[in-house]
Amino acid sequence: MKTLLSCLMTLLAVATLRAADPVQFSVGDFSFDRPEGWTWVPTTSSMRKAQLAVPGSEGKTAEVTFFHFGPGQGGGVQANVQRWFGQFQDGSTDTRAEKYGKIPVTIVTASGTFSSGMPGGPMTPEGDYALRGAILESPGGDVFIKMTGPEAIVKAAAGAFEKMVKTAADR
Repeated sequence: MKTLLSCLMTLLAVATLRAADPVQFSVGDFSFDRPEGWTWVPTTSSMRKAQLAVPGSEGKTAEVTFFHFGPGQGGGVQANVQRWFGQFQDGSTDTRAEKYGKIPVTIVTASGTFSSGMPGGPMTPEGDYALRGAILESPGGDVFIKMTGPEAIVKAAAGAFEKMVKTAADR
């Protein structure tokens, strides 16, 4: 009986935690609304301030990661754009500068073969991948957002991604 009660309590706790996944969350000076259908992913790195998964077909997902290091930290806009582009081969890259309200935002796109893995560790080439990124500049420290995954998923989620970024910057 105690084992059954313990199992039920554990299931209830897990269900409660999943129900508490934030719909709105803050990173740096910005408050983001999680797009409908995107799921909250507990972060596995202290560098990541938030992480989301974008569902696609055949059980595949794209990953959206949020980074904030504080004022003057994180390497700056151009250094991050070049690092992100360096993760792709045999494809295309593009950037555009926007201003959402008073916030300068750099939108980054790339596609091709993505080298996934941790810097300095082994890299795994992933073909037909894409990146959609945004860097929101702020006196409190820039916020770096990077969505990577199968190209079809990233392209399909581009509108929701930009809406999420624009809404956060306009607040």
